[in-house]
Amino acid sequence: MKLSMVGTGYVGLVTGTCFAEMGNSVICVDIDENKIEKLKQGIIPIYEPGLESMVKENYKKGTLEFTTDIKEALKKSDVIFIAVGTPQGEDGSADLQYVLKVAQDIGKYMTHKMIVVDKSTVPVGTADKVKETIQKELDKRKVNIPFEVVSNPEFLKEGSAIEDFMKPDRVVIGAENEETLEVMKELYAPFTHNHERFIAMDVRSAEMTKYAANAILATKISFMNEIANICERVGADVNKVRIGIGSDKRIGYSFIYPGCGYGGSCFPKDVQALNKIALDAGYKPRIIQAVEEVNRDQKRVLAQKVIKRFGEDLNGKTFAIWGLSFKPETDDMREASSITIINELTKRGAKIKAYDPKAMDEAKEFYLKDNPNVEYTQSKYDALNGADAMLLVTEWKEFRSPDFDEMKQRLKNPIIFDGRNQYNIEKMNKKGFEYYQIGVPESI
Repeated sequence: MKLSMVGTGYVGLVTGTCFAEMGNSVICVDIDENKIEKLKQGIIPIYEPGLESMVKENYKKGTLEFTTDIKEALKKSDVIFIAVGTPQGEDGSADLQYVLKVAQDIGKYMTHKMIVVDKSTVPVGTADKVKETIQKELDKRKVNIPFEVVSNPEFLKEGSAIEDFMKPDRVVIGAENEETLEVMKELYAPFTHNHERFIAMDVRSAEMTKYAANAILATKISFMNEIANICERVGADVNKVRIGIGSDKRIGYSFIYPGCGYGGSCFPKDVQALNKIALDAGYKPRIIQAVEEVNRDQKRVLAQKVIKRFGEDLNGKTFAIWGLSFKPETDDMREASSITIINELTKRGAKIKAYDPKAMDEAKEFYLKDNPNVEYTQSKYDALNGADAMLLVTEWKEFRSPDFDEMKQRLKNPIIFDGRNQYNIEKMNKKGFEYYQIGVPESI
């Protein structure tokens, strides 16, 4: 098929590249000329395992193109995906200005029958707004060109997005007629032929499915962190509780790991957007609001453990931070727990020596650029030199089995605050470490 993908961010670039991989002709469109030129040179704006080689290969074959000209892209396409950002507004709602601008351009420049696909995460009712915007432009032109607006929410996990797209749990399509559904079914057939994963529904239900999916996963995380905080206070070990409840097939082990709270581009934004959607509809979503509140507080828990151990005045103290990105296998630092933790410590006078395999450039350029008390090191061990303690914030693989003897030599004090409960308490105590976890009483 001939497709256009408007927006070359995380969702658009991964989606467009994976469609191209299956032999479709895909044109990726973006208003950022610099980004488009870099993509043509094989320079990828995000880190995602496997993406760079796939982009280069498909661009070389000609199945993947990059342009800033949406008018030209529309001429060559039968299906156009809207995959632009929906940043969070001040009131928590999703800002649709970029989505509707693309819709306006589609109405201005389309020349033949089109299927318009909302791929961006958008509130319920957005497809109607997109349809109205396109129709308004067609009316101005006094032309009658048929088009359909489809909702196709994405369910990609950063760090495994290629795998998620190639072997999806489900493909959700919200459409109003069978002909459009059949086109979308054909488009996704290479990804769903082993099992029937194609789920058709009405447009509004599809729009809601994305928010509901992310909200329930965020709820599991916040619920487990709440249990962890209770465990610490009643003398229970959350690591054992997790095994006990996860063995129940109705619950499972996914998303019940206690930690420093969730971050990233989706969960925080989508939970708050769903809260706003509910409030606008006249309903107070108490569970959704609690999920957000628990997560906001959880991001401070590791810093609070440090403050309890070293005191409120951290002048003269240095702490090593292992991990900056919101999760492993990505350089994404949006809403990362590390930002809150570092700011909590440095505002009390602490110095930070930070290491992350992929996210340090992001930290320097965007998220911690105004914090002069943060130093970045070339390796995880260099971050430990002369530090009063180490804080493990992101569970990258290279942090799983470190040389603990090397760590003891480099740290000023053999103290670890483990925000991901990676290590075994008994073994750490035997090795002579003062060791703190999430959801485990200090006496254990």
